[in-house]
Amino acid sequence: MGQIKFPKAVGIRIEFDPRCSTEKPQHCLTFADTKGRIIATRSGRDKSEWAKDIHINTTEINWKFSSDSSPAGWGFKFKAFPILPPPVSADAMPDRLVQAKPSIEMVMCLLDEDLEKSGVASMIQRLTSALASCAQLSQLSADKRTWALQHLRGVLSLENCPSLDVQELLQNQINSSDQGINNSLGVLVKGLLEVLQKQHDHEAPLVLGGKQLMHTEFFKTLVAFCCDLGLDRCITQRSSDLQKWSWFVKYCTAARVANALDKRTVFPSPFLQEVNERVQTVCGPGVNDLSYANNSLFSQEMDIQLLACQSACPNQWSLTPSGSGALYLWGHNHRGQLGGIEGQKVTKPTFCESIAALQPTEVAAGEQTIFIISDGKVFSAGNGTYGRLGIGSTDSVSMPTLLKSIQHITITKIAVHSTGKHCLALSQDGEVFSWGEGDDGKLGHGSRNNQDRPRVIEALRGKQIIEVSSGGAHSGAITALGRLYTWGKGRYGRLGHGDYDDQLKPKMVEALKSYKVTQVACGSGDAQTLCITEGDVVWSWGDGDYGKLGRGGSDGCKVPKKIDPLLKCQIVKIVCGSQFSMALGRNGDLYTWGKGDYHRLGHSSEDHVRWPQRVVGLNGQKVVEISCGSLFCVCVTDDHQVYAWGDNDEGQCGNGKTNAVPTPQLIESLQGKRINRIACGSAQRYSVEYLRAKCVHQAARHYPT
Repeated sequence: MGQIKFPKAVGIRIEFDPRCSTEKPQHCLTFADTKGRIIATRSGRDKSEWAKDIHINTTEINWKFSSDSSPAGWGFKFKAFPILPPPVSADAMPDRLVQAKPSIEMVMCLLDEDLEKSGVASMIQRLTSALASCAQLSQLSADKRTWALQHLRGVLSLENCPSLDVQELLQNQINSSDQGINNSLGVLVKGLLEVLQKQHDHEAPLVLGGKQLMHTEFFKTLVAFCCDLGLDRCITQRSSDLQKWSWFVKYCTAARVANALDKRTVFPSPFLQEVNERVQTVCGPGVNDLSYANNSLFSQEMDIQLLACQSACPNQWSLTPSGSGALYLWGHNHRGQLGGIEGQKVTKPTFCESIAALQPTEVAAGEQTIFIISDGKVFSAGNGTYGRLGIGSTDSVSMPTLLKSIQHITITKIAVHSTGKHCLALSQDGEVFSWGEGDDGKLGHGSRNNQDRPRVIEALRGKQIIEVSSGGAHSGAITALGRLYTWGKGRYGRLGHGDYDDQLKPKMVEALKSYKVTQVACGSGDAQTLCITEGDVVWSWGDGDYGKLGRGGSDGCKVPKKIDPLLKCQIVKIVCGSQFSMALGRNGDLYTWGKGDYHRLGHSSEDHVRWPQRVVGLNGQKVVEISCGSLFCVCVTDDHQVYAWGDNDEGQCGNGKTNAVPTPQLIESLQGKRINRIACGSAQRYSVEYLRAKCVHQAARHYPT
């Protein structure tokens, strides 16, 4: 508790640190006047709940933080600022004092005309210096500082304005005796990125949380000015800052692309490089016709026609290899996890129109849930208990529902175990979000609380995550440098930290620190964990029952150990089911081991297998994709055939029956569908038929007239 007092002020403004958080509602920060009357309170886990400042019309307040003795985490930090009395009205001042007193209103009135027609060319240096100084005056309101920045942008864009060397301004020491442009503008430029990041951190939670419709005019002007100066190029030279500033780099690229379209100039090279990579992915290597990037071949009228065509027929204008796909679903459907298909038990693959209409690029499935990524946005359906759907409630829904809280973030991957009640999402910027059941700390937020909407894992920020995996009670993530982090339930040593302790936040697996991890898979139940390191080396650790660690016997281990029988198999993908494991070799061979009941291993018997054993029932077919549910497996071969085996009580093997399937069996109803990807939930399956888009370079040879 404490006291804040500003005797000569007319009020007090309280500004909160964006890291403020309280886990429980009873953990509350309270502000009261001198008579003990509560004026304002703050509590909550989301940034948006702390983003808005408190303005109090008094000169003295007391503050107090209340909490119980529970171990739930909390922390707060705030700054107090005096609100000074307004200046005396000019109407009440003598004329001489008014003329002598600087007035921003007078300057605004004089400079609101077109700068090029105002005859100020000879005064550009002094004008730039004055505007740069005004933009930094904290006494000015946000709208006046915005006005100063807008006019500073205008002055710097004049033809007779000398060009600025931003790098020199950033590197040179500011000389206090220099009153020229290099001094005032240099001071402004040096502090711009810090101001921009603070403003972004303040406004982003409000916009993403829906409490503010859009960013303020001050922020939009500030980011545009930073883009004009090319400060994003300074950031790209510092690799450690790329993730934090990715939003700004994207803005600058988009702004320059829009400018190039408007003025018919050359597109920025980073944009062209990204487009070329996408074209190569869609049309295959060897596409050398780059005429689509030539702005001089297209007029504005042509662009309007192209946009009209794209709006009318969006399915024909996809630029992803997974653009217009057909999705087939089957199996358990008691909670609507098949996304709108009727029937509680679907025993044959059925086309799902509601999901296919979203043009999914990724599909993932958990325990009675389905998640779809479409254009970077996430949709979910199925069982909503524990908030596992991420829609902000625990309601179950049968139709795909948008996760609104992360709709402004581009998501590239969803990780959820087939028996999992929690979910991880990886963004394009390398940030990880989690939601659902929070038992054992598997969400990584430092607590065991459930989350009904995606929340960023703060402990992984700045680590450039490229891969995530979700188990039944633990999770894993891999950084761009190949470091593996695990968290959640520690029983049986499944986290690989050399102990059995739960970890409420991500912790690096020290035993693999000298190796580059490329893939991780987390199991469920008495769980195991597998990973692949550079050189196609497979490691396993955790519970060893039924031989699921693949080293013979049933002994478990607390730290990663190599699976020697797989060292020469060139393993490229690993999957962990319920008490069993799978691995796919580069040559298309499939290996399974662990618990064998329900024929989940595909070896024609229910015997447990304690060493990796090749699945021979595929008749020499080359497997290219694998997935598994709780007690069953599915794979796709290089000729797009789909095979399934294992438990089939909910029709999850897709053969129209409910008897267990002992060896891989072709799903005949999917023949000719060119299936590329598959995903399995606890007792349901999803397969996606991806149709390659038309070659862009061929379409671009015929321009609209």
